[in-house]
Amino acid sequence: MTTSCQGCRDGAAFELPFSMAFQPIVDIATGKVFAHEALVRGPSGEGAGSVLSQVQADNRYAFDQQCRVKAIELAAQLYDPTDDVKLSINFMPNAVYEPRACIRLTLATAMKTGFPLDRIIFEFTENEELDTKHVLHILRTYRDMGFKTAIDDFGSGHSGLGLLSHFQPDIVKLDMDMIRGIDTDPVRLTIVKHTLRML
Repeated sequence: MTTSCQGCRDGAAFELPFSMAFQPIVDIATGKVFAHEALVRGPSGEGAGSVLSQVQADNRYAFDQQCRVKAIELAAQLYDPTDDVKLSINFMPNAVYEPRACIRLTLATAMKTGFPLDRIIFEFTENEELDTKHVLHILRTYRDMGFKTAIDDFGSGHSGLGLLSHFQPDIVKLDMDMIRGIDTDPVRLTIVKHTLRML
């Protein structure tokens, strides 16, 4: 057993109950929902902070795994199997020791619920300091397995353009701070216009 696998085996469980809210991502060109992003919530609808504040280094792996399972199980109950709306699941790169090993429970859950793998998008936020080489390994592995990939909050984090120069995800979600007030802010408008052209 590798040190990494031992790390996830010896980690603490995540005991706090939680649920998911599904936020629609709309294609403004068609007006249709393209995907739903699974967002962690407390069991009675409490905000994400009430759950995320309980995530520590020793239970991060268990939490990340439980989030994937919960998102797929709930989405499988809610989704129309005849449409092609995607499910976007946030993952924590620091909770993934070895991508092919750490994806097994996700695959098993999708198979058990009948949720199509080609409708899953894995996204991560770049606001946590990360080992770029490790993130690239995860993203490339997920892409090789047929999953879509996304960077969330682009423009707010540590890796940004450096990561983008090595890996081009299927989707880039711009940070809210770049978008807020864009209709009256020529500087933001210019930055976003050129960012979109680059992407």
